[in-house]
Amino acid sequence: MSHAVSDKPFTLAGRTYQSRLLVGTGKYKDLDETRDAIEASGAEIVTVAVRRTNIGQNPGEPNLLDVISPDRYTILPNTAGCYDAVEAVRTCRLARELLDGHKLVKLEVLADQKTLFPNVIETLKAAEVLVKEGFDVMVYTSDDPIIARQLADMGCIAVMPLAGLIGTGLGICNPYNLRIILEEAKVPVLVDAGVGTASDATIAMELGCEAVLMNSAIAHAQHPVLMAQAMKYAIEAGRLAYLAGRMPKKLYASASSPLEGLIR
Repeated sequence: MSHAVSDKPFTLAGRTYQSRLLVGTGKYKDLDETRDAIEASGAEIVTVAVRRTNIGQNPGEPNLLDVISPDRYTILPNTAGCYDAVEAVRTCRLARELLDGHKLVKLEVLADQKTLFPNVIETLKAAEVLVKEGFDVMVYTSDDPIIARQLADMGCIAVMPLAGLIGTGLGICNPYNLRIILEEAKVPVLVDAGVGTASDATIAMELGCEAVLMNSAIAHAQHPVLMAQAMKYAIEAGRLAYLAGRMPKKLYASASSPLEGLIR
């Protein structure tokens, strides 16, 4: 590709990844479907809700790590289900213990069960503690550019603003706030939550996001494995479109072929 534009690598905590799609492990019908969908997605980073999924803390029960091997994937433990900073910090410490000193975590502190909107006050408290304890913190947050900036300044390695409420599939509800966050970004920005289908993922990438994390959009599809594959290509297409630079929008039509030299 002689006209290809070079792309900077997607790097987290000093490690470079080929895939810009991160996927969750919840809501599938069984572990076999979980494994098949994740394989089809091409994802290299897989997030796990420590409070809801057995990764070794419940001996004798099916262990997710038996089908999602840490030798193949980067496991990203998350604090889903936590509603205050104390719970979230405790959960990250548990994950570090279960995963032999693993430092990469996704911080998620929720405000209530109805909206699953982030509690930014408790998120800031937890992030401060975790960063001081040496964790590499990727943080789920609102699409408030000021909060995103504060989390980055605090030492979080990536900020993950929601595109829409968790599990709604509403898509990118506020692209304008995301654009502000991206313009000011000092760390990778990943869309987290709200993606419903492949076009939503593509839009996030076209805006300039480094990557997208999703779970429900794949797991709740009629055919999860097929949707996982669609998301893989959507992320790739969106990134290429971002690098290519779209044509400017115009109010009126313009001829796609030159008007000079027409046969009369």
